[in-house]
This record gives sequence, C-alpha cells and structure tokens, in this order.
Amino acid sequence: MAGLIGVTGATGIVGGRVAALLAERGHPQRLVVRDAGRAPRLAGAEVRVAADYGAGDEMRRALEGVETLFLAPGREAPDRVRQHTTAVDAAVAAGVRRIVYLSFLAATPTATFTLARQHWATEQHIRAGGVASFTFLRMSLYLDFIPSMVSPAGMIVGPAGDGRVGALLRSDVAAAAVAVLTGRWRR
Repeated sequence: MAGLIGVTGATGIVGGRVAALLAERGHPQRLVVRDAGRAPRLAGAEVRVAADYGAGDEMRRALEGVETLFLAPGREAPDRVRQHTTAVDAAVAAGVRRIVYLSFLAATPTATFTLARQHWATEQHIRAGGVASFTFLRMSLYLDFIPSMVSPAGMIVGPAGDGRVGALLRSDVAAAAVAVLTGRWRR
C-alpha cells in the first residue's frame, strides 16, 4: 500500500470523489484545502490548509510527510501556471516522492484550447522539477458538465465548433485516479 496520499481539490467534485474513494478503502490521506470548513469529513483523513497553490510556504508545510500527491488543477486564473509550478515546487521541497497530476487530453504547447497549453506547461515543470515519479492523467470534457453548456435555445455551446468530443464522467476520472494513486488496478 502506498504511504500517505495528499489530495488537493478535495472540496471539488473530482478531488472530493478521490478523497471519498480513498476513505472507503481505508487509505490514510491528507486533504489540502483552502477552507477547512468546506473539507469533507472522512475517516482516515486529516485536513491542512493552504490559501492556494501559489502560497508556496503553506503548500510545503501542508505536504510535509506526504508520499504521493494527487494534484488537481487549480481554478482558472491569469497566473494559473505559476500557481501550479509553485505547488509542484512546494511538493518537491516537502519531500513528496510521486505526483499524480490531473492534466488534459492533448496537452501540448500549441494546443488551440488555452487550458490544454497550461496543462502542458505544468507537465513540463513536473518533469523537470526533481520529483522521483509522476503520472499524468488526461481528462477531457466532463459528460456530467455538458448539461450546463446547453443554451436557452437548446443548443450545446462550447469552444469545439463542429468537433467531436470524448466526454467522460468525473466519477470515472476519480476512480481511475484512485487506482493509480494506490496501485490497485482492476483487471
């Protein structure tokens, strides 16, 4: 069994589901959140607060003792890449040995989708950052998010033009993340 797992984004849908699944399996974890009052109350989970990913010293302190980190992407912001790289640097400084980062499908430096370019930059920083091991999970558009994209006229409105999408459920992303975090693959 893996050592202590740090979970970021535990107050969100994917990170919250990752934390719940780890708790169901009895795995010790540390939830790193911005607001302790919003953190889920789960067996085997301790909570640490860091204002955001850009708060390097707070992140480092929150991650001390964590062996594996589930790094959910931060919220959209003009300095999102800087926040991600600060969080990665804090994890390395805290002694985290493995980062499992929730990236995006087709993350490249030339991606049309801005967020995919940001995920690529974060991946590159993780690769170069000195962590012993890393895994990049590649999410796509969330199937359970699509209903929020329906306009009042009944059209799905998004940045894909006439493109196709391979959507997936956030619960499936969380289940895959837990399998990777714990090394317990279902065959």
